[in-house]
Amino acid sequence: MNLPDPQQLLPRMAADLKALLARRGVAQAHLIGIRTGGVWVAEALLRELGLDQPLGTLDVSFYRDDFTRSGLHPQVKPSQLPFEIEDQHLVLIDDVLMSGRTIRAALNELFDYGRPASVTLVSLLDLDARELPIHADVLGATLALAPEQRVKLSGPAPLTLELQSLSA
Repeated sequence: MNLPDPQQLLPRMAADLKALLARRGVAQAHLIGIRTGGVWVAEALLRELGLDQPLGTLDVSFYRDDFTRSGLHPQVKPSQLPFEIEDQHLVLIDDVLMSGRTIRAALNELFDYGRPASVTLVSLLDLDARELPIHADVLGATLALAPEQRVKLSGPAPLTLELQSLSA
């Protein structure tokens, strides 16, 4: 399987995000990346958009409902939101949308900080393996993987994708 090149996806994603925000009448939005890959994608999008603004980062480890069941043992780092959440337009960015549980956790954490005016979801990849009804507003590409396959994003520069197999 040929994986898409993130460097080719990012310019279109930036244009799509800019157009979507304009259609919604959003003059200013705060970008928030989900650690770690989402932060890398968010940084790249900030560059593509030519924006010089602080980037928020979320570590959703404590908000996940499945990290012990999935064998995830989080290396928790603090979230950093250098702006108000209350009544603000937010762009939540992740690298890979799979089950939707990371995004659910991120939304739970954001709402602990306040009630945003809106949240727009951006994802580099969608693996179309949803367990929750969560879909990206702006998407780089959709991949159909075999159940034993995963995609790993490496970065921060350049961003590269690697196909991995869980059955080794």
